[in-house]
Amino acid sequence: MTIAVDPSEFKTPSLWNKIHSALSTTDMKRFWNWVLIWVVLTNIGFAALWFFGAPPRGHEILIAGFTGLLARKLSFALRYFAFVSVMTWSVLKFLGGLFNLTAASLFYSISFLAEIKPSDSIEYLFVAAALVVIFFVAYRMMSRDTDFKNLWLNIVAAISIFAVAGMDIYMGLDMRGHYFRSPPPGAEFSSAREESGFAVTPDGRHMVMIMVESLGVPRGNPEMDLKTFGLYKNNPAITQRYEITQGTSPYYNSTTAGEVRELCGRWGDYYELVDKIDSSCLPATMAKKGYESHAMHSFKAPFFKRSTWYPNIGFQSQEFSKDLQAKGAGACDGVFPGACDRDVPKQISAHLKAAEKPQFLYWLTLNSHLPVPLAESLQVDNCETVSPYLAENYPMICRQFAIFDAVDSAIAKEITAKDFPKSDILIVGDHMPPYFDRHHRTQFDPEHVPWILLKAK
Repeated sequence: MTIAVDPSEFKTPSLWNKIHSALSTTDMKRFWNWVLIWVVLTNIGFAALWFFGAPPRGHEILIAGFTGLLARKLSFALRYFAFVSVMTWSVLKFLGGLFNLTAASLFYSISFLAEIKPSDSIEYLFVAAALVVIFFVAYRMMSRDTDFKNLWLNIVAAISIFAVAGMDIYMGLDMRGHYFRSPPPGAEFSSAREESGFAVTPDGRHMVMIMVESLGVPRGNPEMDLKTFGLYKNNPAITQRYEITQGTSPYYNSTTAGEVRELCGRWGDYYELVDKIDSSCLPATMAKKGYESHAMHSFKAPFFKRSTWYPNIGFQSQEFSKDLQAKGAGACDGVFPGACDRDVPKQISAHLKAAEKPQFLYWLTLNSHLPVPLAESLQVDNCETVSPYLAENYPMICRQFAIFDAVDSAIAKEITAKDFPKSDILIVGDHMPPYFDRHHRTQFDPEHVPWILLKAK
């Protein structure tokens, strides 16, 4: 009797057969449970922004994925703790990238969260709701077994992590330079104060520096080009009384870094000044020249410890939101509720008129901080009166320019009054407006801020 034998039965299993065998076991179910938690859930919310624009997350994707690989053997409680920790860190890093905060600045910023009102922003409410959903879904899915054993599945898991990270890099290629701006080693220093010659040779006239929150340099947008400083350049009452020069300067990091740039003449940030006196900063040097130095900010004194480090750089007196409101400024809502910027120029004028000595006065604005909500007190709901074009095509930018317009109008009114004392006025942005979406964000130069000097004739 002849028995037929299939030679293929004696062949060594192929690579494909090995993989197929692995996919046919319960190990595969564990693998897919792991993928849904550590590749899909950790990235789905951020990946949804790829088509709108967002900070790069390559490192966060890799760390989250490989944390999941290491944590898959742990208990439910430890795995869920690892997931929540990774997601929290990813969100903080995302916000840090969005607002150009360094790791140190981000760490310091967390302690001030109680000072702001994220509930006034629909964007922040949406993010909070999405996080709650993700945490809930992850909690339910963590009860499933994710401890797959097969070597090939480990390789596929690693490949999937790198694939998502690579996709994130690819989707953000056109936004390079827009996020995580920190000065590289040896970066040449430049500032509006330096380039304009502001306060180089004060002759007893008042010196006023105004730093405008999120004032950026328009890029390829003629309408915004006309609007930026337009109320100064096109006002005969101003051009007759002041010599006007303007330009742009590089910026790095966030608002406090912008303050150190213009007030202390170097790259740095505020936490370097909390416990240290720096007598080389402009307020201190102006005081040595016989000037009284005074700081004003439309937000709360404890925020970023300004009430502590402002005196350390030479400010002899300071006023914050409560002080400005007590003297007549309105209260403006938003994520950063404080004094209405449009009411502050009147107080600046009164301060200079009442002064018996030359003044160095510094004011940091507030209301144009992003996101700009449709709060009634901000008076931005009819921004089409400022620019119908911006209202139709760039609604968020339109609301911001409505605030700029109100502040510029208030400043122009005061500095052209007959009894306004002789003053040089430098107006400069702190950083580009950190819009989260590509459509709005790409309307601005990602590396520079604008400035204008009004020098009394």
